[in-house]
Amino acid sequence: MPAIELTPAQRKEQRSAAHHLDPVVLIGGDGLTPAVVREVDLALNSHGLIKVRVFSDDRAAREAMMAKLSHDLNAAPIQHLGKLLILWRPPVPKEKAERDDRMPGPKVVKILKFSKSGNHRPQVKKIKVLGNQRIAAGGEVKRARKRVTSVKKTQQA
Repeated sequence: MPAIELTPAQRKEQRSAAHHLDPVVLIGGDGLTPAVVREVDLALNSHGLIKVRVFSDDRAAREAMMAKLSHDLNAAPIQHLGKLLILWRPPVPKEKAERDDRMPGPKVVKILKFSKSGNHRPQVKKIKVLGNQRIAAGGEVKRARKRVTSVKKTQQA
């Protein structure tokens, strides 16, 4: 699988997006082992844009590692900056289960009750709310019901 070719504008955009990232894969003294390649592949699947730190002083070896990773994993080499390699691969679209018959499930909601004096900590109460329930303004759990429409609107329909 050849490496992905990007235009300079696309590469610049990816470089700016990678600026704040931390390295997720570290390549040590053993170099590019199959386990490291597998970790880089998993990181690309998870994040799409990653930084790889190489603990090697040989620049030619780092360039060879970047070329091998981008070629083997079908990734685009974005930048080689010192001992950091930046790689990008477009994310794989995830399949979503088509289920229209499902209702919203139960969820846990935190309710804060503040003290009247303001000197004490608020009380935190966790309540399980089912799909057909809602939280009222006073913190009470009420059953959700259909919205009441005006009499005029019901007569017109």
